[in-house]
Amino acid sequence: MADQKARTPRRTTPKLTELDTKDFWQATKDKILSYQQCDDCNTVVFYPRSHCTGCTSGTLSWKTASGKGTIYSYSIVRQSYHPFYKQKVPYAVAWIDLDEGPRLMSNIVGIDDPSKDIKIGQKVEVEWEEGEKINFPLFKIVS
Repeated sequence: MADQKARTPRRTTPKLTELDTKDFWQATKDKILSYQQCDDCNTVVFYPRSHCTGCTSGTLSWKTASGKGTIYSYSIVRQSYHPFYKQKVPYAVAWIDLDEGPRLMSNIVGIDDPSKDIKIGQKVEVEWEEGEKINFPLFKIVS
């Protein structure tokens, strides 16, 4: 029996052929954080989809976010059974209000203790984790 190399656990990845979100994930290859905005009523739309959540129009344009935002809320994950996340506990999952308007969920990185280092209202900015096919938008706290 041949030796098998131990596989390094990897972050779970989205389905990259999903029609509504594939353009978002494609942009992450270039470390671009994008969102949609309705051409008819200007509603900011996130997560990506084929229609406006304000007026139901199907005319949406892609916009580029600055990657800056504020922590709206967060939770600390203290236990995980997934091999990748198990080595990360405890870690924080947060709702981030981007400066441009959309709210998205991501991880807060670059901290020692999520129970002490994170507060609602803190300013954050995107920090990219490089993956094989896409990059992942994570967020770090800025002063």
